Amino acid sequence: MLLDSIRTQLDALSKSERKVALAVLEHPSRTVSQNITALAKSAQVSEPTVVRFCRTLGYDGWHEFKLKLAQGLALALPGPTNEQPAQDDLASDLVNKICSRSINTLLDLRNNLNPEMIQKALDILSRANKIEFYGQGTSGFVAADAQHKFFRSGVPTVAYTDPAIHSIAAALLREGDAVVAISQRGNNPALVRSAKLARRGGADVIVLAPSGTPLADMATVLIPIDLIFNIDPYTPISARLAYLVVIDVLAVGLALQRGPEFRKKMQNAQKALQEFDMQFDSFIG
Repeated sequence: MLLDSIRTQLDALSKSERKVALAVLEHPSRTVSQNITALAKSAQVSEPTVVRFCRTLGYDGWHEFKLKLAQGLALALPGPTNEQPAQDDLASDLVNKICSRSINTLLDLRNNLNPEMIQKALDILSRANKIEFYGQGTSGFVAADAQHKFFRSGVPTVAYTDPAIHSIAAALLREGDAVVAISQRGNNPALVRSAKLARRGGADVIVLAPSGTPLADMATVLIPIDLIFNIDPYTPISARLAYLVVIDVLAVGLALQRGPEFRKKMQNAQKALQEFDMQFDSFIG
């Protein structure tokens, strides 16, 4: 969600832009209903500062920023969906809080994903000689899931979660190869280094990470996933869903982009798996 993106970038904003950010975060609904003059007055800055703030976040100006904020607020579920799970919560409370948080995360993702960046990533993946997925910690699980989905594409794929290994692998990449670097924080030094090594060798680097981060700066194509994940220990669980969905979008998009002949090969692979399952079942039966 846009508000989450603002929170993650607070430290990178100038002093005056930070005033605008805090005013928006304190009263997001009021921001949508007021004009630029009113926001500038409440933040105690000039109108050009508000415009600079909007452009720092990646928008053309005030009107585009305001539209995105309104869309995000309209899609969010009503009620205290960001309320933290508590020690005395009943099972029904946990179901409501965790499911609502996950649903809101996916709604935020749908509202903020840039189709143009998705298409640019698909263009790179469709012509890649090989695809490597890098991730560590929680993002390592996403990288492994991505490799599982993409190896059926017919392109050699591998996932590396060890920093020493993906550093060596990145140094061996050449033009025509592709890396998908995945990080929920975007500031892991080892991932940044490997992305830099891959770019140095001529490979394309698709980054799934928050915008304005060191890893994002290494991207040939950045797919920004600006979610707040440090409110409590449980948030990374729902944040990971967003990354998994983006991987699904890319995997399905690649399959469609490669045409009907490729999809037929995928169906043959699925048929082979089903036949194996049947034989295995009869063996243990």
